[in-house]
Amino acid sequence: MRNFISYDESINILNNINSSKISTEKLFITNAIGRVIAKDIIANHNSPEFPTSAMDGYAIKFEDINNEEIKIIAKNPAGSVVEAEVTTNCCIKTFTGSLMPKGSDTLIPIENVELFEDKIKIIKAVPFGFAVRTVGENYKKNEVLIKKGTVIGFAEIGVLASLNISQVEVVINPTIAIASTGSEVLDLGETQTNDSQIRSSNHLTLEALFKSNGANTIQMGVVKDDMDSITNLLQTALLKADIIVTTGGVAVGDYDFVQDVIKDKLKAEVLFHGVNIKPGMHLLIALKDNKIIVALPGFAYSSTVCAILYVLPLIYKFRNSNEKLPIVKARINKDLTKFQAKTIFTACNVEYKNDEYKINFDGKKEGTSAILTNMLESPALLIQKENSENIKSGDLVDILLLNNIK
Repeated sequence: MRNFISYDESINILNNINSSKISTEKLFITNAIGRVIAKDIIANHNSPEFPTSAMDGYAIKFEDINNEEIKIIAKNPAGSVVEAEVTTNCCIKTFTGSLMPKGSDTLIPIENVELFEDKIKIIKAVPFGFAVRTVGENYKKNEVLIKKGTVIGFAEIGVLASLNISQVEVVINPTIAIASTGSEVLDLGETQTNDSQIRSSNHLTLEALFKSNGANTIQMGVVKDDMDSITNLLQTALLKADIIVTTGGVAVGDYDFVQDVIKDKLKAEVLFHGVNIKPGMHLLIALKDNKIIVALPGFAYSSTVCAILYVLPLIYKFRNSNEKLPIVKARINKDLTKFQAKTIFTACNVEYKNDEYKINFDGKKEGTSAILTNMLESPALLIQKENSENIKSGDLVDILLLNNIK
């Protein structure tokens, strides 16, 4: 077990956790939105398979482009195959999506011609091959169109449908059990009986975060600070979930029993307990029976930040996806002095303006790790690494875009 390691060390350990064998299922394509494709999707044909018209117009031989007039010999509606063939000084009226008639190589748009009974006069020339979709323009046979690990959205649905794929194999999402611990913590609807009691938001905040990022969740509510209750909670959760996430009980107080249960009762393999980060220093990750236990701090803001940093990557790992935390460069509007040798995550506001992200701290509250309201509106987290220098106004800095992780 490692205690109070660096943020980079902790992420390296997290990345090296072997998740359980990936399980898959088949779903009808529109029921698979938001799920992760388990295998590469490969084109089994060219699209289009034949030269196709991209506009309504007249299919001609390009060599006739400067002729005084060209005779119309047939019509070629979409969905049919015209028998007539384009020959010298002849054309066929052809519609969007129709196969280009034999003998033709260029399409003259309707608006580029004058019509005289059964003849056209080209009043505006076009280049060779104009408005003709070539074989394989959309995609070619044996081309990988959707890579495994891709999260399915509307574009993927369209491509799957174009390939006549009605069911797609997707990764089964991980299941996460969530609980808040603390004898001072009240669940929704519970009546406050003394001034020291606080309303828990942690378990519901994290449930929303995990659900919106592709996990199934088991809500286990609020558990009191005693060894038996916490032991029962974790033993039950281990039977039902791939990942167990708790908040509270991981610091060094007399009533911080979560760490004791994980270490002494469950005999779990503790990968680390304590990371040099702010917020969320007292963070514990352990393995038990091929399940992952993530014990987060109790403060709402700390637990949420740590869940983003540590649990979301685990969800991506279990989904076998190409998802990752959205970290980008941004321009800062104030000086910041680094006082602590920790990796610090600071709430800020972000906007995209003049081709770059810009951050400010307007309205952001300073204080304890309980200030969850700092994540409202257009939030991001400024990332200052453990060995980073002081920041000057106008510098480019690393930020984590919170609204981009749903």
